Amino acid sequence: MTTARQDVIDTLLGQHQQVKMLFAQIDSADGEHRQELFIELVGTLALHESIEQLLVHPLAGQELPDGGQVVPPRLAEEEDAKQALSELYELGVAHPDFDGRLAALRDDVTAHAEAEEELEFLRLREMTAPDELARMAAVVAKAQALLQGSEQQRGALAGPPDQVFDRVRDLLNKSEGSEVQR
Repeated sequence: MTTARQDVIDTLLGQHQQVKMLFAQIDSADGEHRQELFIELVGTLALHESIEQLLVHPLAGQELPDGGQVVPPRLAEEEDAKQALSELYELGVAHPDFDGRLAALRDDVTAHAEAEEELEFLRLREMTAPDELARMAAVVAKAQALLQGSEQQRGALAGPPDQVFDRVRDLLNKSEGSEVQR
């Protein structure tokens, strides 16, 4: 029996589960804890979407025969989710419209994740060398370690979502070095 290495697809699938769990936890939390969970959701989505945009979507565009049709709708969905997160951040977790808008975002993010899994992730695993997918997972692990490192790095996950996404993307770029193509 062989032991499979964790690859970037495993990482992304795990993050999909983490995001679903965070949405459920936010639904049942209140006060300061709810705010902390929302900040965690923003950070998790920022890392996840940055991984996809810098590493996985470009690979899918190259490797999948229909990559030109698969990737652009995923990018548009990610931009919509980022905008929705910004709007939720501006509202604040105590605003009366927060719950309804969070539920709409949850539904959109869930549909987006299902499309990625079906149209992109599993197909990439079949068509891409395992070493390349493992290399990408190592880049992600390095970025996650930077994010979880110091108090200052954890501060990268606080603030308006646009800024969080930018900081996470910068950390991921630093983890990857010159190999990440924009």
